[in-house]
Amino acid sequence: MDDKGKRLYGKVAVITGGTNEIGAATAKLFAENGAYVVIADTEDEVGARLAESIGGQFIHCDVSQESQVESAVKLAYTWKGKLDIMFNNASIPGPQGSITNLSIDQFSDLLSVNINGIVHGIKHASQAMIAAGKGGSIICTSSSAALVGGLGAHSYTLSKEAIFGVVRSSSCELGVHGIRVNCLVTHSVTPEMEMVGYKDPAEMNGGDSKELTRTSLLQGRSGTAEDVAFAAVFLASDRESGFITGHNLVIDGGYTSGCSHLHFTYTANF
Repeated sequence: MDDKGKRLYGKVAVITGGTNEIGAATAKLFAENGAYVVIADTEDEVGARLAESIGGQFIHCDVSQESQVESAVKLAYTWKGKLDIMFNNASIPGPQGSITNLSIDQFSDLLSVNINGIVHGIKHASQAMIAAGKGGSIICTSSSAALVGGLGAHSYTLSKEAIFGVVRSSSCELGVHGIRVNCLVTHSVTPEMEMVGYKDPAEMNGGDSKELTRTSLLQGRSGTAEDVAFAAVFLASDRESGFITGHNLVIDGGYTSGCSHLHFTYTANF
């Protein structure tokens, strides 16, 4: 394929949480599709190696610190003179356990990353995009835990649902500037995410740990970080998703749409 035919040819992207499984998979796929990628994360050695491997840039970035998110956006401008895509992907799981003994200090720490970090990214990316006057795509990572109770810890669930609200409200404001704001709703695409809601998988269904593998309506198919990465490329592409904004794109193999455990009810007996 000619480089100009690539889906993100010439685009400049910042990815926070760029070294985690989803972030790294997306960074690689963005680069394969012609984008210049700035990886922003706290994992310095991993991030630097990844950035070098894809011809990108790395910057240390704790998204709870607004100035560090601002610096990541400024790096994109210093490097390539623009910012087209902001992928707000950084996240932490936060405290587990009962709501009755939730640590408010740990809860606040989680919110500073999972919510404040998203707002910092939208704020500084939109400033840069408005100044350039050429629109852009802002993508934020949420979770199926925000759609179905019991899939995640209380604090994690709250933080991921809050993202829906700021995506909707900012898409209303920023649409007049041609900036699209959308959300990726992920579900059990890594072992860590699959376990996030449970203290001990053996506690489920009387010790049936196989229950954790039932994460899709697609039999024998579980989600991957690459599934999310391809969805991110779609939302980053003006050609493919140019009329989509304020949207929550759910990547869950149908998990939140229906129950597959009673599939036999649809089997005709003639």
